[in-house]
Amino acid sequence: MQRRERTRHLIELGGLVQKAGLVDLADDDRATIYGALLELVGRAREGDAGDTLALWKRRGRRAFDAEEAGRETGE
Repeated sequence: MQRRERTRHLIELGGLVQKAGLVDLADDDRATIYGALLELVGRAREGDAGDTLALWKRRGRRAFDAEEAGRETGE
């Protein structure tokens, strides 16, 4: 059961990478995608990680909300 939940979680995370446009931007190159993610982590750790994470969370929440609103209006 835990293995199935972990697999689902990893698939969802991969979906977020796709949804964010990183796969297309990096031309589906895994080394580039991994490097980009490592860069994000490095930048977050350089400054105030709490502020950076809060900013990312707000942006993500707004994107999810806009997507949901688009579905509700049929866009």
